Amino acid sequence: MKLTLSVLKADVGSIGGHTKPSEKQLAAVRATMAEAQSRLGIIDYLVTYTGDDIAITSTHTRGVNDTEIHGLAWNAFQAATRVAQQSGLYAAGQDLLVDAPSGNIRGAGPAVAELEFDHKLSGDRPAESIVIFAADKCGPGAYNLPFFLAFADPMYCGGLLLKPEMNHGFRFRIMDMDHAAADHVVDLVAPEDLYKIPALLRGETRFAIESIYSRASPDQQAAAISTQRLHNIAGKYTGKDDPVAIVRTQGIFPAPEEIVLPWTMAHYVTGDCRGSHVMPIAPYPINSSVRGPYCLPIVSAMAISLDAAGRFSEEVVDLFADPAYDEVRRIAMQKAMAMRAQGWFGAAMANEEELAYTGIKSVIAGLEGKWTDLARNGHETVVPAASR
Repeated sequence: MKLTLSVLKADVGSIGGHTKPSEKQLAAVRATMAEAQSRLGIIDYLVTYTGDDIAITSTHTRGVNDTEIHGLAWNAFQAATRVAQQSGLYAAGQDLLVDAPSGNIRGAGPAVAELEFDHKLSGDRPAESIVIFAADKCGPGAYNLPFFLAFADPMYCGGLLLKPEMNHGFRFRIMDMDHAAADHVVDLVAPEDLYKIPALLRGETRFAIESIYSRASPDQQAAAISTQRLHNIAGKYTGKDDPVAIVRTQGIFPAPEEIVLPWTMAHYVTGDCRGSHVMPIAPYPINSSVRGPYCLPIVSAMAISLDAAGRFSEEVVDLFADPAYDEVRRIAMQKAMAMRAQGWFGAAMANEEELAYTGIKSVIAGLEGKWTDLARNGHETVVPAASR
């Protein structure tokens, strides 16, 4: 059967600032999902949180961008928003940027990643193993480096050398997120385009991986990543985009350990407090709050299996709860302290394009007409340009 895996995530209010949703909010989301499960043919669902974002992960056969599935998630987030408003929680409904979504909720605020595939549990896919990523306090480009390394670099993914099916490489679909009018994408393949791909992915605030496909079996999608930019929707800064991702593993795809290995570097991304700093992203367990000295960007990874009917395994594996990541988190905090010690200066803050949605743009605009031009001999000051 054609099975769809949908992950939809939103910040709709949290306790005492951007920390975590309340248990009442999570209960409201679960109640909304439970009420509609049989009516909409939802096979299974999970409700989790990463930082202040609530994530709904579900399986169904309705395909991607289904109006009913997206409408259900929107209703669930609205229910959690009402709880947040009643409880006086911070930023109630922050990511619900339109009054009502038109069709699906892509472009309405929540992060959306969906992947449809032929679910047979036979042949070359006798088991379906999947990792669900959820990130907070960062933009969609946060996945660029780790996913490039996991799918294109044999230094991180030994399967590219060891498995004949993976020797063919992978196709990366990359989106230009500054192109707000439409989904502006380009397909590049590894290894042939090995230098072109990083040329785009290095610009993590503009370009992001939207999906990845196996070249051994071109119809087999390996990954789906949310690429929504909230400032493209709202027209101003409203918080970071907090992306989600779905990654299929094993067989013709990298193994889970190859997928998570790049996250041990705690690479720098744009995000953190007010979305305006460059900080390391730290791997944290599922259902972790953000409560440290910084709004440190965090990411969670949940490994699941699917049975023949598309139901989730009775247990999930919290990949970043392993003690090995205690050391990674310690290194991330050291990197964070070093970067934030630099405060507002240079590379410690987000680039000018990102800051265009904060107060700095207003400061620069307010100085127009107050600049003066000095004569090139250095001795004469000419009158301000505004008064000529």
